[in-house]
Amino acid sequence: MGNISRTFGAFVSLQRSTLGWTQIRLASEVGRGEDWMSLVERDMQQVKDLTLLQRLADALGVDLGELIALPQPASERARSRPRKVASATLANTSAAEEDDVRRRPFMALAAAALFAPAAGQQAAHARAAAPLAGLEDLLLYGAPRIPTLRSEPTQESVAAALLTSRREFKAARYDTLATALPGRIAAAQMVGTTEDRARNVAQLYNIAVRLCIKIGTDNLVAITADRALGAARAGGDPLITAEAQRMVSSSWRRQGSLARATDIVVVAAEELLADTSVPEDSRLATRGDLYATAAYTAAKSGDRFYAHALIREAADSAAAASRSSGLLDGVQGVALHELSVHYELGDAGRAIEMAATIDPGALPTPERQARFFTDVARAFDQWGKPEQCYRALLAAEEAAPQEVRRGAVRDLATGLLRHDRKLPGVRDFAARAGVQII
Repeated sequence: MGNISRTFGAFVSLQRSTLGWTQIRLASEVGRGEDWMSLVERDMQQVKDLTLLQRLADALGVDLGELIALPQPASERARSRPRKVASATLANTSAAEEDDVRRRPFMALAAAALFAPAAGQQAAHARAAAPLAGLEDLLLYGAPRIPTLRSEPTQESVAAALLTSRREFKAARYDTLATALPGRIAAAQMVGTTEDRARNVAQLYNIAVRLCIKIGTDNLVAITADRALGAARAGGDPLITAEAQRMVSSSWRRQGSLARATDIVVVAAEELLADTSVPEDSRLATRGDLYATAAYTAAKSGDRFYAHALIREAADSAAAASRSSGLLDGVQGVALHELSVHYELGDAGRAIEMAATIDPGALPTPERQARFFTDVARAFDQWGKPEQCYRALLAAEEAAPQEVRRGAVRDLATGLLRHDRKLPGVRDFAARAGVQII
C-alpha cells in the first residue's frame, strides 16, 4: 500500500476513516478511550504492546506485521530526549530499571504514569497538566505540597469554598479552580462530623472530576471519580452519591467501557427514584441528569434505539422536575445532551436543527454556552461545513476562553487547518487550542 513514509498514527487514522468509523468506535474495539485513540493518531502515544497491536490490526483489517513495521515518532522522540528518573516514561524503562519499578509502592507507579507523558506528548499537554499538579499531589500523596491554610477552616468557610468552586466551574475559570481545589478539599477533610466531612469532600471531588474531564487525563478522571464515590457513600447523601456515580460513569466511558458506563447511571437513576427520603423534584431532576448521561454514552456505542429511549426518559424527568420547582436548569442540560446524542449517532442535520431551537444567550453559564457552541462545531464538522464549524468554535472561545484546551476542540482545530486559506486566523486559533503547528 506504499506506507513506507507514513507514520503509525497517520496510517491508523486513514484506515479508520476508510471504514467510516469514529475515533471512539475504534477505541472501543480495542478497549481504550477516545483520548488515547486521538493521541495515537497524532503520533503522540506509543503502541508497543503486542496484544493491543493485534487488536488494532484485527479492527482495521490489516496484517499485524504491517502495523509493526510503521514508524512511531512518539517513541523516537522519547528516546532522543533522555529525562530524569523522576519523570521517565514507564514504557521506556530498561530491563534493570523494570525490576526496581516493580518494587515501588503502587502510588509511586501511579504518580509516574500520571506525571510523565512521553516527550512527544509534552507540548500538547503542558498547559493542561500544570494547573492540575496540586490535585495530583493530593490524590497520590495526601497533598504534601499544598500551601499551608491561611486560617483554621470552619464549617462556614468550607460551605463558602464549595459554593465558590461551583461558580468557578460554571464560569469556566478552570485554572483558578484547579489551583484552589486541593486546599479546599484538604480543609473540608478537617471540619464537621465524619458524615459532614465526607459529604463536603465528595461534592468537591465531584467538581474535580468535571474539571479533569475538561483539562485533565483519563487516568486522573478515573482516580478522582473513585475518590468522589467513596466519600459520597461514606456521607450517605443520595443526591451526592448519584452525582458521584455519574462521574464514575463518565470515567468508564472515557476508558472505552461504554456498556458498563451506561449501566452505572441507569441503575443509579432507578435506585434514586425509589428513595423516598429525597424530595420528588430533586429525585426527578437528578434522574434526568443520569439518564441524559446514559443516553450520550449509548449514542457513543452506536445504540440508536436505546440512546433515543434514554434521552426521552431524561427529558420527561427534567420537565416534571421543572414543573414542580420552576427551574429550567435540568431541561437545558438535557437539551444539550440531546444535541450531543444526535451528533454521536452521526445525525449532524438533526443536531443542527435542534441547535437552532436553543438560544445560547439563555444558557445560564459560560461553561454551558461554550459546551453548546463546541457541540454545534462538531456537528458542522461532521456535516462537512468548515466555515460554520470555525465560527462556532470562535463563539465557544468568546464565551469561555479556557474551553478551547479541550481535546475535542484541538481535534476540530487540527482538521480546520486543511482549510487555512479560506479561514482567516485559523492557525492562530489552533495554536491557542494547543495544536502543534509545523
